[in-house]
Amino acid sequence: MKGFDRTGFDAQATADAVRRVCETAQEHAASCDEAAEFPLAALEEMRRTGLLGLMVPTAHGGMGGGVDDVLDAGIALGRVDMSVAMIFTMHCQQVAGIVRHASPRLAAELLPEIAAGRLYLASVTTEAGKGGHLLTSAAELATQDGRLVIDRVAPIVTGGAHADGFLITMLSPTARSPHEVSLVYAHCDQLDIGVSGDWDPLGMRASHSVALKLTGQVPGHQVVGEHGQFRKVVLDTFGPLAHLGWAATWLGTAAGALSRVLTTLRSPAGRKSANLDSELLLTRLSRARQRLDTVHALLRHTAATLSQAADDGDDLSRPRYQLLVNALKITASEECHRTVEDLVDAVGLRHGYLKSSPTGLERALRDLRSAALNYSNDRLHLADGRLALLDAEVSLA
Repeated sequence: MKGFDRTGFDAQATADAVRRVCETAQEHAASCDEAAEFPLAALEEMRRTGLLGLMVPTAHGGMGGGVDDVLDAGIALGRVDMSVAMIFTMHCQQVAGIVRHASPRLAAELLPEIAAGRLYLASVTTEAGKGGHLLTSAAELATQDGRLVIDRVAPIVTGGAHADGFLITMLSPTARSPHEVSLVYAHCDQLDIGVSGDWDPLGMRASHSVALKLTGQVPGHQVVGEHGQFRKVVLDTFGPLAHLGWAATWLGTAAGALSRVLTTLRSPAGRKSANLDSELLLTRLSRARQRLDTVHALLRHTAATLSQAADDGDDLSRPRYQLLVNALKITASEECHRTVEDLVDAVGLRHGYLKSSPTGLERALRDLRSAALNYSNDRLHLADGRLALLDAEVSLA
C-alpha cells in the first residue's frame, strides 16, 4: 500500500468539508437509524463538498488526500454516525483501488467524476456459498464481442441501492481455478439492478446493506488491474484500507460515546445525580480511555508501517504485515465494542440503555456489535494461526 501523492492537499478545506458532513449526519442520524434508511442527506453533502474525492489526486480535480486523511475523516464521522463513516471509508477504499490499479484510460474516465461528486462507489465482493472468502468467486465473467458480460448476485452490498458505480469481483474469463478473480467496474447506467429482501438489522441500520442482482455489459477496458489478479489488489490496497478504514470508524464511534458520557457526567445535572468520586466509575472511565488510546496507537502504527514498507518496496504479503493488519481489525472491533459495553454499565439504565439518552450508547452498542462479524474475527484468527506458523522468528512489524 504505497503512500498517496498529497501534492496540493488543502488540510483546512478538507477539515471544513468533514465538519459539514458531520453536521448533516448528526442531524439525520436518529431518523435514519429508526427507519433503517440510507443517509442520503449525508451522501449529498459528501458530493457537494467534494469529500467523495478525498483520495482523488488534485491532477484529476480531487482533494489529493492520503490514508491518514481518510482515517481522520472516518474517526470524525464515526463520532456522529457509524453507518455514514463506514459508507465513506468503504467508498475511499474503492477509490484507492482505482487510483492504484486502474488503467490510465479507466482512471481518466472515473477519477474526475468521483472528484466532482458524481460517482459514489459500492463494493460487490460478497457471494452466496463462499463463506466470505474474498479471494474466490463462482460467478463467471463472460466476454462477448470485446465486452465483459456481468451476471452477479451479492447478498450484501453496503449502499448498493444508491450507488452510482460498482467494483465487482467475478471469476476471470480465462480462469482455471476459483482463485483467478477479476475486479470489474460498472456504472449503474450499464446495469440492470435488482434489489431484493428487506434490511432490518440490529445495528448499522443506515448502511442499507441490501442484496443485489446485477446484469449487463461493460467495455473490456473496465477491468481494474489484470484479469485474474484481484489478489494483488487486495494485498496492496483493498485489504489494508478495509481494516484501517473500519478501525477508524469503530474508534470514532467509541470515542464519540465516551465523549458524550463525560459531557453528561460533567453537566450540572450529571454532577448532581452521579457520584464522580466513585472508584468503580473512575476505574471504568479509565479503562474506556485506555482501550481507545490502545486502538488509536495500533491504527496509526499500522498505517505508518504499511506505508513505509510499500515505499521501501517490501512485500506486504509477508506474514508480519498480514498479521499486523489482521490484529488491527480484531483488536479494534473487540476493544471499541467493550468500551461501549463498559460505559453502559458505568452510567446505568437511564443513560446506558435508553434510546432517549444524550449519551447515544444504545445505538453505538448496536452498531459496534457488527464489528466482529464484518469479515469474521474467527476467520481472521484461523488465518493468523497459519501465518504465525510461517513466522517462527516472530518478526514484529
